[in-house]
Amino acid sequence: MITDHRLNIAKKIPSENYNQRPDNTEITLVVIHNISLPPGEFGNTYIEDFFTNNLQTNKHAYFKTLEDVKVSAHLLIKRDGSIVQFVDFNQRAWHAGQSSFNKVGDCNNYSIGIELEGTDNSAYETSQYTSLNQVLSILRSHYPITDIKGHNEISPGRKTDPGPVFEWSKLT
Repeated sequence: MITDHRLNIAKKIPSENYNQRPDNTEITLVVIHNISLPPGEFGNTYIEDFFTNNLQTNKHAYFKTLEDVKVSAHLLIKRDGSIVQFVDFNQRAWHAGQSSFNKVGDCNNYSIGIELEGTDNSAYETSQYTSLNQVLSILRSHYPITDIKGHNEISPGRKTDPGPVFEWSKLT
């Protein structure tokens, strides 16, 4: 269920990296992403730290490249299937960047961004697909979702996630 644009089954860790959606904007798109910090490492809290502007850049050399970067997603689905919500669904999370779908630009305006803890070339866990399908079902019952796309599809040539190992056939 969703209450006040928050997913009841998600842990809430608020991010400041969002703003208001344009007036009268319907949420019609879900964008699937992947992220791991540092790249290829799982099971830590660095993603949460990054999305909440608390990433200590001295913890890993790669983190220096993220200094002063302000991004977020609505949800993160971790490797164990647990779900974290950073931004309420009625708000505009900063996940898609320069993007376009069906000739409509700035997908952040009308989409929900879901990050999967993973990489383009690491198989996703069954628990992640289970949680993702549960989330998609809930979202479809609350918002007029018409499409689910990868970040690569709305930002071709710029982004590659969720990657070739993402099994679209596992979405219900």
